Amino acid sequence: MTPRVLIVDDDPLIRELLHAYLSQEGYDVHCAATAELAETFLASQTVDLVMLDIRLPGKDGLTLTRELRVRSEVGIILITGRNDEIDRIVGLECGADDYVIKPLNPRELVSRAKNLIRRVRHAQAPQPVAAIAKPVKQFADWALDTDRRRLIDATGSETLLTHGEYQLLSVFLRNSGHTLSRDQLMDQIRNREWVPNDRSIDVLVGRLRRKLHDDPAEPQLIITIHGAGYLFTASVAA
Repeated sequence: MTPRVLIVDDDPLIRELLHAYLSQEGYDVHCAATAELAETFLASQTVDLVMLDIRLPGKDGLTLTRELRVRSEVGIILITGRNDEIDRIVGLECGADDYVIKPLNPRELVSRAKNLIRRVRHAQAPQPVAAIAKPVKQFADWALDTDRRRLIDATGSETLLTHGEYQLLSVFLRNSGHTLSRDQLMDQIRNREWVPNDRSIDVLVGRLRRKLHDDPAEPQLIITIHGAGYLFTASVAA
């Protein structure tokens, strides 16, 4: 099935540019000038990826990101300006998967879109009934399906992890019971496409705590060790 992308930006030149690049790659591309028009489209259509500008008239991109993430695991890439660092951090905290910076690099844009759509589709793909044995790690009242990057709670409900959340949780599971500094966490989750910083580590910890229902005021699983880093307390079993 052809991947479907929704571009949400009030700048017609940006919409036309993204539409042209992504259409050339074979995507089914749709555009909206406002968050409200995007919501109308999403109410009747399923998409694999939403690319949206942070600064929109009316409802802004951060608010739309937060609302989409509450009800959907659609891929979300934010379009930001070079001076929007704070907004980028907030956007990631709201549930965005990635961001691109204006002026846009077409090759980077298409690469990020491809990678994110691939991850979203893999996570959403139905698993064969015969595949009973799954690589699952158990901790506290949770299980992590490492193949599909999904958290499974005690009732069997599943929650999809973003790439960064999955990487961070994997590091915690490998180092359960040991305090890890932010530098150690950054070293273990950096890759060619993403170099985290102190703030992005804290953002990922906050998002992971929410998905694990770990109260940030009194966390039980991921504890902040002031001046040192973070401690993951749960024992892990395969």
